Amino acid sequence: MSTDSVIPPAPWPQTYGLVILDEVDSTMAEARRRASGLDRPTWVMARQQTNAKGRRGRTWLGGNGNLAATLVYKPWCTPAEAAARSFMAANALLESLALYIDRGALALKWPNDVLLNGGKVAGILLESASSGGPLVDWLSIGVGVNLSRAPHDVRTEFAPVSLAGEGGEAVAPEDFLTVLAGHFATQEGKLAAMGFPRIREDWLANAARLGEIVTARTSKAEITGVFETVDQAGNLILRVEGREVLIPAADVYF
Repeated sequence: MSTDSVIPPAPWPQTYGLVILDEVDSTMAEARRRASGLDRPTWVMARQQTNAKGRRGRTWLGGNGNLAATLVYKPWCTPAEAAARSFMAANALLESLALYIDRGALALKWPNDVLLNGGKVAGILLESASSGGPLVDWLSIGVGVNLSRAPHDVRTEFAPVSLAGEGGEAVAPEDFLTVLAGHFATQEGKLAAMGFPRIREDWLANAARLGEIVTARTSKAEITGVFETVDQAGNLILRVEGREVLIPAADVYF
């Protein structure tokens, strides 16, 4: 049984749709199936996922009071511009979580994680499709947030934590998604009005270990250096032995 095409109460952003499903293989897969028929940006939420994956194929099933949701829409942008939406999602997640716990306990870990007291409380996964032109046909932004409990069967460098487990206020997934959708719409407004530099500025203000030594693990090597900044394309910039090293994709450890 599922609930489809929900009309949520205010303050849900009016230009966004919402679909809530009791169970689905993954909200990313469901977003992919619905993408071609969309007439507006739509959030797809599932109370339970049966076959969901995070970055690099890691398991992230959600359920049990946690949030699993995907925003799918047609942003009319290039693939590089679509990738920058991960920073918008991270900003929106941090602002949403900060309503339920001390924002000083939250930090953004490049490229796609939100940390709470040093543990991973939320993750972001992007997927887009293109038919060969300069613009993406659609973009999906999947988010998983440990609201009520942290999984115990997931092995990562950053141990999973939950909002409730770290002393945050209780919040239902549907209510949290309403808050998140509003913050993401605000980020889209900032992007339209001020461009990516403002999104980047917001992200850097909450970046984990900025100015400190971190290690970036790419598919070819490990690079250790001082986390200097994120550039205007969203690349990680490390200072290594006096020179700047640009890293477009990696897992970061510290």
